[in-house]
Amino acid sequence: MKKIFWWAVCTIAAICIAAACIWGGEIRTLCTVEGVGDNEYLYTMEYKASYDLDDLISKDIDSNAKLLEYVIHRIGKGLPIKIKSSQVADGDGGGSQTMNCTSFQAAKADGSGFWYGRNYDFFKNPTLVTISHPRKGYSSISVSDMSHFGYALDKLPAGFLSRVNCLAAIYAPVDGINEKGLCTSIMALPKQPARQDSGRHKVGTSVIMRLWLDRCATVQEALDLAASLDIRHDAAAGSGYHYMIADASGDCAVLEFDKEDGWKSMIVRKASGEKSMLVTNHLLSGKYYSTVPDEKVGNPHSRSWWRYETASAYLSGHNGTLTLGEAQECLSLVHWKDLVWDNGMVEDTQFSNVYDQAGITLSLRNWNDYDTTVEFRL
Repeated sequence: MKKIFWWAVCTIAAICIAAACIWGGEIRTLCTVEGVGDNEYLYTMEYKASYDLDDLISKDIDSNAKLLEYVIHRIGKGLPIKIKSSQVADGDGGGSQTMNCTSFQAAKADGSGFWYGRNYDFFKNPTLVTISHPRKGYSSISVSDMSHFGYALDKLPAGFLSRVNCLAAIYAPVDGINEKGLCTSIMALPKQPARQDSGRHKVGTSVIMRLWLDRCATVQEALDLAASLDIRHDAAAGSGYHYMIADASGDCAVLEFDKEDGWKSMIVRKASGEKSMLVTNHLLSGKYYSTVPDEKVGNPHSRSWWRYETASAYLSGHNGTLTLGEAQECLSLVHWKDLVWDNGMVEDTQFSNVYDQAGITLSLRNWNDYDTTVEFRL
């Protein structure tokens, strides 16, 4: 009996040691996943596992399904882990997955730098804030919609094993800031999935944002990095995107793609002397820009033009300079609550973020709770 007992103990110990050797970083990461305050749908995680963006780039992954396969392979390391993502189209064209968002950069009223504001408007899902300190690259704070890697209001990372999907968040930021003060966010453009095909290595929708956060300190560095790759949105998901990028010096740009000319990059820079820049869900590039709602250049359903005009008027009324409270108020003016889609789904502002590009902090308000601000820092 003693031999059997000690055999069992030794076997368990060997398994634990092997697991620690193979999944040590992943296990340490999962131990950091926890809820934030009294909000049962807001989580934070410190990413401690290794990841290799050069390897990811070399795989030319240009669809959400392929990215999910790659993530599962990296996480599972041979084990049959399953992750279901809301971003993998189910055959209906993915039209219900269109996000409606607002982003801006504005000077701080005290002259100490810039704010980067961002509303993420989508269906009600849990939110994850990821703190990352990669061995190669800049530390960052990024925010993810947890439905992109399998979670929902009735499926939360309550236990250790149920947290495994959170490891995919490193590849799926929708906005963030790095230690140099570079911020980025993504806004949807229905039926305009960029499919660049110049022969360069391909990267998908959210991977380019992880690359910017890890590797870029300035807007120009981010644009140069983007120009070295082919950015390809998942055509099966039904939506394209444009990106805002802003750095701590006040430089700001929106990266868009020309659907009539091989999806070539179109860059809109903050005008010289301006203290703020704004983007919603319609193209800003001169070739397509329209002052009236036009489904060919944006998303009229999301009231993109109304949000742009409303936030723009607020920024102009403050001469492009805001306090933290004013940056939050600007976002609250254009937030969503109970927007009902044709399919009956209800959209809200999932989270409303203000990044301090000098202090490197995130002030987050989740699910239209404008009485509660949670601060995150590196």
